[in-house]
Amino acid sequence: MSRPPAATAAATGEFLHDLLLDPARHDPGRPAVIEPAAPGGTTVRTYAELARAVDAYATALRALEFEPGTRVLLEAEAGAEAIAVLLACSRAGLTFVPIAPDTPQERLRTLVGTARPALHLQAKTGERTDLPPGLGTARFAAGELVVERTPAATARRRRVPCVTDPAYIVFTSGTTGRPKGVVMSHRAVTAFYRGMLAHHLAAPGDRIAGTSPLHFDFSLLTIGLALASGAAVVPVPQRAVRWPRRFLRALHDTGATHVNGVPSIWRQVLRHEPDRLAGLATLRQVLFCGEEFPLPELRRLQELRPGMRIVNCYGATESMAASFEDVPDPLPADLERLSIGTAHPGAEMILVDEAGGVVDGPGAHGEILLRSPALFTGYWDDPEATRAALVPDPLCPQSGQRVLRTGDLAVRGENGELYFLGRTDSQVQINGNRVELGEVERRLLQHPAATAAAVLRQPSPEGGSCLAAFVVLAPDSLRSDTATTNSATAAEPAAPDQDIAPLLRAFCARTLPSYMVPAEVRVVHALPLTANGKADRAALAASLTEPEGAAR
Repeated sequence: MSRPPAATAAATGEFLHDLLLDPARHDPGRPAVIEPAAPGGTTVRTYAELARAVDAYATALRALEFEPGTRVLLEAEAGAEAIAVLLACSRAGLTFVPIAPDTPQERLRTLVGTARPALHLQAKTGERTDLPPGLGTARFAAGELVVERTPAATARRRRVPCVTDPAYIVFTSGTTGRPKGVVMSHRAVTAFYRGMLAHHLAAPGDRIAGTSPLHFDFSLLTIGLALASGAAVVPVPQRAVRWPRRFLRALHDTGATHVNGVPSIWRQVLRHEPDRLAGLATLRQVLFCGEEFPLPELRRLQELRPGMRIVNCYGATESMAASFEDVPDPLPADLERLSIGTAHPGAEMILVDEAGGVVDGPGAHGEILLRSPALFTGYWDDPEATRAALVPDPLCPQSGQRVLRTGDLAVRGENGELYFLGRTDSQVQINGNRVELGEVERRLLQHPAATAAAVLRQPSPEGGSCLAAFVVLAPDSLRSDTATTNSATAAEPAAPDQDIAPLLRAFCARTLPSYMVPAEVRVVHALPLTANGKADRAALAASLTEPEGAAR
């Protein structure tokens, strides 16, 4: 029996690159990416130039003869070249997996073992060298892709990309102690972008500053909002975001009209550079996501930029986002909580009680379920977690349709809008980054000196939030003259070697990103427990106001 010929028909449907490069057909000379350049200048990439770079990178990637859906690690900052590469991956039918250049080496190895990529891509100036054997490596710059280590040859069973293929996988913190990979298809991503565009958040000629790193899906939201609107992306380097004056200088030099970012990026700006913020003549919109915006800081932002549109974006990585709600201007004096509104066009948020029954009407409390064409496909190589998150539609389980169980609690307002109340699980947001407390606890327990650990979120002295860890050490880790467990209360600090706290923090930093490393580590004799035997986080939180027994 003869083998059928390879498929030659062009793939149909809307892929990620189709939507985001469409402006290149209509207005190729318009700026697509504007980057700050020292001193006081900018580097501009037009849509035509971006499209040419995408074509060049895609041609080089196709030459490697990967089958559709092959994973490619993309380790880079969110700049013009990285945007071209991720769009080239889309055009070549490959799945890009964005990771941060400062990813700890051990965590990178875990990601490689989990995602099983065929290729690691980094900028020509990238510093990553110690990569696992068997992984292909390449560097990119100015539209040229240079392969340093040839990827291993694999069987090519597929030929034609499909819009249901994964466009990308974003790895977040996971409860199992390993990173959790959120798989998003081309169809889901483009459906989300179209729902977002219906809110008229941007227009051709706008310049939208992105402040999130590439591995954070908020960065992909910004890229999609800008390019799908015919606007320009303004990637602000992370080294500038951290310093208020540099941040504002980047916005000024690029003529940014919009800024997307977590609320914490504004904290130091409001505190130290209010006059410069007030003087940004071009800035007319702020969109925030990832955490609640403290109302006093939000009011101060409105005072400095009267009339500026501020948009509260709510959602999870599993759908990129779910709603966009304009913040009242000015904020009412008696306002206690911002509305997250209703789902974007084409999607719907419903509330269910603890038994899974739908609750509705003003004042109804429940967990948010999201029905949307923009839902993720599943968690990479984790069918159990996928089944727990994608559940039958409670309004019509017979249909086989799945909805996202967000784990977020909300209450419905008088006009059908929702107000976020908190989480049902141990997931927290640290300056816009999603963190599973269980993953940090599991890392602490991998240290040979630790026998028990509990982690919780606490306010940071500089504003925002950080993690605090409570650790019980093995008996031989304590000095014998201070091991007085009989007289100690559960959360009373022990008196171990004073070096153990920084050692535990350094141990975490070897595998966890910086925002997941506890800012404070306290050693205790035992963890206080609730009646059902779980760590009493309320008691631990209360003890944080007491004197420390271990170094930070």
